Amino acid sequence: MNLCLLLSTLLFAGSIHAAHAATPMKLADYLALSGPAPTAHIPYGEAPSQYAELFLPAGSGPFPVAVLVHGGCWTSKFGGITQLRNMAGALAARGIAVWNVEYRRSDEAGGGYPGTYQDMHAALDLLAAQAGRYPLDLGRLVAVGHSAGGQLVQWMAGRGRIPSGSPLHRAQPSLKVPAVVSLGGLADLRNEASLIKSSCGRDTAELAGSPGPGRPDVFVDTNAAQLMPNGSRTWLVTGELDTISPPRVAHDYAARARKAGDAAEVVILPGASHYDEVAATSHAWPRVVHVIERALGRPQPQDR
Repeated sequence: MNLCLLLSTLLFAGSIHAAHAATPMKLADYLALSGPAPTAHIPYGEAPSQYAELFLPAGSGPFPVAVLVHGGCWTSKFGGITQLRNMAGALAARGIAVWNVEYRRSDEAGGGYPGTYQDMHAALDLLAAQAGRYPLDLGRLVAVGHSAGGQLVQWMAGRGRIPSGSPLHRAQPSLKVPAVVSLGGLADLRNEASLIKSSCGRDTAELAGSPGPGRPDVFVDTNAAQLMPNGSRTWLVTGELDTISPPRVAHDYAARARKAGDAAEVVILPGASHYDEVAATSHAWPRVVHVIERALGRPQPQDR
């Protein structure tokens, strides 16, 4: 074994050991996360939660764009956009513009079905309109969602397949989402209904509405797992110790995506919890940001 290979092997082994030795983050650690103020705060509707934050890197651009969608079990009880400023600042420091999205949640007026999904449409429409105002390269775009946000970004990727009779149908979506990074995502509303109930206390009706004469199947326009194939590539990144969305969930979703004809890859973060996945201060962050940069097509050290 040559010296360079030996050193690389030892460094990798050391990083894995450090990852296992680190204390996994808990909910209180996640809620304490913060980050820099955004470059701009831009509303896309009249409700208090209908806005996005733009984080621009230093320099002239144009910059690749990461759309961030926070989790919180689809409710306003567990933080959200404020905590993701931690990631947003770290990504901006690496030359990636960030569109950090707030939205009406299931316990807010107008949230749930169809409002939360309409907010995703509106946030992407607004982003598309910003390309002429800010130096954004929307040809290099990834949507990154955590937990419930993982469901929403995977829904974004499939929204072009929503049936025409749905209030969520858009004949020509403003932006195509070619790459998705789901961090501990809970995207399969149909097959993971019991887990979503036990992990988040949410019922299907809160997230997908109730069946009716024109919509007997509530998952036809809400369940990302049914809006495939959509031509996107998904990275499902999950902490080894995630109990909200365990690694099994990522593997099952990836299998469904591949069976439908889409590309999907699972990345398990050693020694990481559900909250390490989104913290730029966590031991898991180097692997998370590596995936995000791969999704944007940025060269990685081993690719050079």
